[in-house]
Amino acid sequence: MTDGNGARSDGSGFKSNHTSSNQTGVTLMNNQSGYTIAHVMSGKEGVTVRELPSMIRVDGIGKIDFDFDELGQALGWEFSAHDFEEVMSTHYGRMVVLDDRVLFFANPEDAAEYLGFDLQPVAS
Repeated sequence: MTDGNGARSDGSGFKSNHTSSNQTGVTLMNNQSGYTIAHVMSGKEGVTVRELPSMIRVDGIGKIDFDFDELGQALGWEFSAHDFEEVMSTHYGRMVVLDDRVLFFANPEDAAEYLGFDLQPVAS
């Protein structure tokens, strides 16, 4: 059974909602590098940063762009994809790693141009 917002209930009182949240994000280590990256990202439109005891969540609407030059300036050294992967614990959404940045997309079709594939609609 569903309500008018797409939420489904199994009668137990718990509800699930299968509509897209249009969000993407990463979990960073809560260390000096992770803290600095999170601080840089906190100034971005549509990005939310939550500092927790053992990790830092960076979540965004639609797309998040981690620019290596910008992060390297804040950290004080040349930053690369290798450095980003060291501080990132996990992520959700489509991740695209480029030479100068890492992009995260909430919707795979938004990343299609970077990944070289064409998503075709599937009739159910």
